[in-house]
Amino acid sequence: MQQSSSLPDHNSQIDVTPKLLQTIQQLRDNLWLETSLNQLQNRLNDSLLAAANMMPQAKLTEAEILQTVVNEVQTALNASCVAIAQCQVQDIESQICYISSSATIKTPIPEIISPQGRKLRLKLHAAIKVEDLQQMEKENPASAWRLADDNSGVTVWLIIVTSNLNSNGVSIKPSLTPLRSQFIQRTIQYCHTVLAQLRQIQFCQQQYQQLANFNQELERTNQLKNQFLANTSHEIRTPLSSIIGFTHLLLAQGYEPDKQRHQEYLHIIQSSGKHLLDLINDILDLSKIEANQLEVQWEIIDLPTLCRNVLALVKEKAANKGLKLRLEINDDVTNLLADPLRLKQMLLNLLFNAVKFTNSGSVGLRVTTENLYLRFAVWDTGIGISKENQSLLFRPYSQIINSGSRNNEGTGLGLMVTQQLVQIHGGYLELESEVNQGSCFTIFLPLKPTGKVLEAIEIKAQKDLEFSQQINNYSSSLSSANIPLDSSRTILLVEDDLANSELMRIYLTRLGYRITCVNNAQEMWRTLPQMETAVILMDVNLPDINGLRLVEQLRKHPQYQNIPIIIQTAMAMKGDRETCLAVGVNDYISKPIDLQLLGSMVAKYS
Repeated sequence: MQQSSSLPDHNSQIDVTPKLLQTIQQLRDNLWLETSLNQLQNRLNDSLLAAANMMPQAKLTEAEILQTVVNEVQTALNASCVAIAQCQVQDIESQICYISSSATIKTPIPEIISPQGRKLRLKLHAAIKVEDLQQMEKENPASAWRLADDNSGVTVWLIIVTSNLNSNGVSIKPSLTPLRSQFIQRTIQYCHTVLAQLRQIQFCQQQYQQLANFNQELERTNQLKNQFLANTSHEIRTPLSSIIGFTHLLLAQGYEPDKQRHQEYLHIIQSSGKHLLDLINDILDLSKIEANQLEVQWEIIDLPTLCRNVLALVKEKAANKGLKLRLEINDDVTNLLADPLRLKQMLLNLLFNAVKFTNSGSVGLRVTTENLYLRFAVWDTGIGISKENQSLLFRPYSQIINSGSRNNEGTGLGLMVTQQLVQIHGGYLELESEVNQGSCFTIFLPLKPTGKVLEAIEIKAQKDLEFSQQINNYSSSLSSANIPLDSSRTILLVEDDLANSELMRIYLTRLGYRITCVNNAQEMWRTLPQMETAVILMDVNLPDINGLRLVEQLRKHPQYQNIPIIIQTAMAMKGDRETCLAVGVNDYISKPIDLQLLGSMVAKYS
């Protein structure tokens, strides 16, 4: 009986041992899993903490996070190789961008066989087909996992070639245990979380940097304004001192017109008063521009006349320094739609600067056409401007000092104002300069109205149209948004000057007319038979014939005898109107064109 009772106890111990060993193995595997994940999480957290403490200019990158993941996964799984491949969503091939550090020093290069039987070499920058990665992802066990699909359309793949032992030397058979899969899935989750946190840190650092830059800019602006106030105070005091001082001398001595020195006193007072006025005007102009309250009057300008007038204003200052003034205007430069006062101001600012910074030689203005732009190049043979100073030129309140001149008057606002005025006209300003080789400032203004010029024409046309509708009791359907374009609203415009042509075309189109533009008589004869024209607008000075002569030719053709013709001309002397009407013109309008009058005339005859 004793022997029979002891046998079951022995068998029970034998049955318990495998279960105990299995439990120990599970504990080891679970310990490995938690330890490895904790190690990975600690490394990633350390990286994030370091990133958060970094200055914005010393940034932790996403690449460093991914490389950390690769190295930790390789260590935890004791893998032969761990790699990360990236590709755009639409690409058919990906490229290995990160690889575990141990794999980079091994020879031969680690390889893996794809499900299609292709041998894939795992090295940096190697290409792997996305099709292979997708199949490797579907395998059991898998050897590739989709790590991230970010908003930029980049897909990230994690590739693992494992051995049979983990980093603790414990056997983990991928086909028999879910621990390896758990480790990889939780690694992917950690990676997602850490990358999201990294982007938040980078965003905060970017905001911090922008705030720091903004504060620096505020400080710089504050310093510049303080400097501006000091400079302006000095500049204003200088001419005021002259005005007050020499006025005091005249009052003390008693003004005698015949005395030469009294005449000199008056010239100094006058010059100082003009200088003071210029200073105040520059300050006011900049304030109006910044507040978007600068009034601009758009007109068709005779450019050769305006340029000659501008140079006449600079002549005295240039002569006082012994400088030659030069003016070059191409034959094709005629008119421009702009504000004549502001265009003069732009050119004078550049020319006075050129004279100021030129001690010998010459200063000039060259006006040419380039594509659809007019180029106003103001050049000099002066001291030139260094690259460092060029970056300061268009900052408000900044000045460059001419060491060769005792007179460095000004507020440092002229170029800033000029640049703003150029932009208001839809153009831009360029500078070419070398030290001791002179400078060239070039204003580019569009021949065709754009920007605020175009907006001003359209606003005027809209107001005139509304006024015309009220006067003539037009129906509500006749609006700038929906106007029937029949033959009674079709205009043929014969004009070779681009500025005039565009001005009238834009304005009349806004009023609801359909405009066909031609440049010369030959184009007119070719176009007329192809359209039903309500009115012909014709310039007198055409490149191939006088406009009045062309009207005579038109009136000889029966089909064109009754078409109303309005002549546009600079002829405004007594008897000119009668001359135009005598050749068969219905009406005429003098230049510069009054747009409202033009609209009334066209409406009358159409």
